[in-house]
Amino acid sequence: MSNEEIEEGKQLKMDFTKLRSVASCGTDVVPAIAQDVTTGEVLIVGYANQIALNTALECGMATFWSTSRNELWIKGKTSGDFLKLLEVRVNCEQNSLLYRVEPAGQGACHTKDADGTTRSGCYYRRLNSDGSLEFIDGSQG
Repeated sequence: MSNEEIEEGKQLKMDFTKLRSVASCGTDVVPAIAQDVTTGEVLIVGYANQIALNTALECGMATFWSTSRNELWIKGKTSGDFLKLLEVRVNCEQNSLLYRVEPAGQGACHTKDADGTTRSGCYYRRLNSDGSLEFIDGSQG
């Protein structure tokens, strides 16, 4: 299955094996959610280890641990679409992080809409009751 089918398709193709691959990446991580502090929109979900959290706090940018590349990932370092870190919240069980951020670029997603504009966040499709996916806010690729 191609990335295009997954990222731009209208059929649900959930990767239910993701957490298994995260668990076997060799690094202890927790989910880290980036949320736009102004709109409340969830922009991206990644993973953070102690190194990523320390880096985020030091540099003031949303930072994750890439479980697929097994390396530190400062969001926006290559794209320019940084997420300025305003606040870090920790859930009650201390097993996930909420990064409250201010987008400092065009968007947070690595995909682009039909106009070639970076999407504001990664949650640009809605699941319909018939199992199909629908693009929201005219963000179709």
